[in-house]
Amino acid sequence: MRTKREPKGQFVQETGASPDARSAMDPLDVAILAYLERRGRATNFEVGEAVGLSASAASRRIQALEGTGAIHGYRALVDDRLLGRRMTVFIRVTLERQTAAMLGAFEAAVRRCKGIVSCHLMAGQYDYMVVVRVAGIDDYGRLHQNELSRLPGVSRLETSFALRDVMEGKG
Repeated sequence: MRTKREPKGQFVQETGASPDARSAMDPLDVAILAYLERRGRATNFEVGEAVGLSASAASRRIQALEGTGAIHGYRALVDDRLLGRRMTVFIRVTLERQTAAMLGAFEAAVRRCKGIVSCHLMAGQYDYMVVVRVAGIDDYGRLHQNELSRLPGVSRLETSFALRDVMEGKG
């Protein structure tokens, strides 16, 4: 592999891959991402201090990482219990069939459902794993009856309730 000079003085490894793949992050970018993952509200000065850059250099790198999509956005991690959502529920979803149209319709509908924390297309026995946070069993019963069972293409829902949240997120 050889390196070539890109515009703005950046160096990247030439791999013959697409431009996105060639723009591999260097160790400073990885360190910045790791720091921001733990401390998303850090100032440019704090990020720079943590990785050995000036605040302006850290700012430029953060903007570049945002521009490439390495940073999707910033959000607050809220304690769901303070909002009355004390129960974590895992739902294994099986669809009638796995056509592109059915997968797309299901995924679009899931994005509109309140209470869903995450949804993952799976390999294995079922098609999706959906995670929800609800106030309690009655709240989940309403969600199941009024929304989850009515999602496009659903043929089966299997539900498991968390007894205790041991570790959630990395915050």
